[in-house]
Amino acid sequence: MSEEDSGRDLERWKERGVALRVFIYVFATHALAGFIWLLFYVGDHAPK
Repeated sequence: MSEEDSGRDLERWKERGVALRVFIYVFATHALAGFIWLLFYVGDHAPK
């Protein structure tokens, strides 16, 4: 394997890492927002 090929592989690995992190952050943000929305929903429908 030439040095150019290994450099390309490293770049692909970095790109996959960034894409995975973005996916996790977006998923976690939406999960947190959904949980907060659920708290407001339950609080609004709680017996008073």
